[in-house]
Amino acid sequence: MDVNPDSPYYINLLDSKTHPEDHREYVMFHGCSKQGAELIKREGFKPSSADRMLGAGVYVSRDIRKACKYPLDVPDSEKRVLKVRVDVGRVKEIDKRNHPMQKTWHTVHGFDTAWVPPNVGMVPSNQQENCVYEPKRIKVIEVMKVTEENLSQYDHLQSGVTPEDSHVYVMYHGTSKQAAVEIQRNGFTPSKVGMLGAGVYLSRDIRKVIRYPLGSSDSDRMVLKVKVNVGRVKVINKKGHDNQYNWHTRGFDTAWVPPGVGMVPSNQEEDCVYDPKRIKVMAMLDVANLKKVNPWLTHG
Repeated sequence: MDVNPDSPYYINLLDSKTHPEDHREYVMFHGCSKQGAELIKREGFKPSSADRMLGAGVYVSRDIRKACKYPLDVPDSEKRVLKVRVDVGRVKEIDKRNHPMQKTWHTVHGFDTAWVPPNVGMVPSNQQENCVYEPKRIKVIEVMKVTEENLSQYDHLQSGVTPEDSHVYVMYHGTSKQAAVEIQRNGFTPSKVGMLGAGVYLSRDIRKVIRYPLGSSDSDRMVLKVKVNVGRVKVINKKGHDNQYNWHTRGFDTAWVPPGVGMVPSNQEEDCVYDPKRIKVMAMLDVANLKKVNPWLTHG
């Protein structure tokens, strides 16, 4: 089956901390002015000069909040973020300043994309950066204004990063087809008990929710893609945490379990939202179709 990244079943899960795989397509973002966006749509991207951090190429990021900062001297009302699809080809990780291939990754070594991970001290914001040598590898999908609504719909890519208070995030909920229709019609009914007490259980990591309900076949599973206003967030990062079950009575709206802390059998992240009114269903995604379009979910 051909993979169509514009399909509602195509999930670009890779967060900004994960190394991009060779010869894959990823959704990325490029910040520019309104005028620059019109020029790029008309004539395509023009590679930057060779004196940039990674040399010549088109600079893009999988972190939309990095892209939305540029151009630095342009007000937000005149900025645009280009959502693009990138065939990365061969990828070289550049993970420190003065890396021996920092500016020769394409011209000498034949790589198509250079990737700087976040938090390695190369980018002032400590966010990730990609440089694609050949503009023909990049296709513009959408031109977006810099608004919180546009930015928040891509925050689900950061499943390992603490959700910020009062932000809106895309999350997922795994359930049966029958229950999905009921939720779409009448809204979520909070669980009365669970690892984090009462609330609606969700995750920004679709690999976690796609397994539910446990014991069901894919033909009866559905993933709800939802938008969540998290309100005040409490991090619950260990078993027996003092606020594991009473976080809501302490004034928090959402509890978040980070990945890899030993609370969840899969070691993936978990969110519990106390008030279902904070959750809005965006789409119902059939699990069988999700796995056809995203084969890696089968092994996730």
